[in-house]
Amino acid sequence: MFDKKQFKDLITRVLSEHPELLSDSAVNLLLSTAAQESQFGRYLRQVGGGPALGVFQMEPETFIWLQSVYFDVYPEISIRMAEELEWDLRLSIFMARLKYRSIPTKLPDANDIPGMAKYWNRYYNANPDHGTDAEFIENYQRFVA
Repeated sequence: MFDKKQFKDLITRVLSEHPELLSDSAVNLLLSTAAQESQFGRYLRQVGGGPALGVFQMEPETFIWLQSVYFDVYPEISIRMAEELEWDLRLSIFMARLKYRSIPTKLPDANDIPGMAKYWNRYYNANPDHGTDAEFIENYQRFVA
């Protein structure tokens, strides 16, 4: 599992490369998403043999879709492979942020954890049968707060 301070610093540095992606809300939402999706880095492959990869448990289909949507804006992602999400933290952070950027609804306030839980569950959680707002908040408290 990650050291919270170091992982937050890494997220901030990665997003700083594209200032339009950086905000306190984005950083906290990514920290919280990692807490929920991979137990803050404990799992780098989906438990049970599913396709999701990396600290944010992104599925290859989502990765490929994001490449098609953001190729013109961020051409560096065009040569990347979904499999890299398992070991490339920079890529994982960047792609998770693009997933949230693809949502037209504004990010919740950085300190609105219940709002972030709802946002994650509605826009990031690929399987509504797994993961709840309450679980997200619990994992935030456990790993991020």
